[in-house]
Amino acid sequence: MKFAKIVFAIAGVWGILVLVPFFFLVDLTGRKYAPPSSYPHFFYGFFALALVFQFVFFIIASDPARFRPMIIAAIFEKATYVTVCAVLYSRGQITLTDASTCFADCILGILFICAYFATRPRISAN
Repeated sequence: MKFAKIVFAIAGVWGILVLVPFFFLVDLTGRKYAPPSSYPHFFYGFFALALVFQFVFFIIASDPARFRPMIIAAIFEKATYVTVCAVLYSRGQITLTDASTCFADCILGILFICAYFATRPRISAN
């Protein structure tokens, strides 16, 4: 269970460190892609929702056995981004550099799977 606590705490910290700067780098993002001002609800909505999920990781880290079912959702959270990047790259819609942004999520997703199996479910006393 200590493994899961560490993995999810690191994932939460990493996610906050990576996501928060995007709220302040709108101009930088707008140089390579269409400026976020043309789709602010998607841009800020995506980063806000992703940021909220980092707190889910902290909740899981607080008691992995209790929140073990949430680990499945966390695995899917990582898998969806990795899958989206892989599909977009395979279709030539993003560059390899852009696709490589999912590397950390892929590693964390694998660690989440390991944490899921390393954490025993809490047995209820009903």
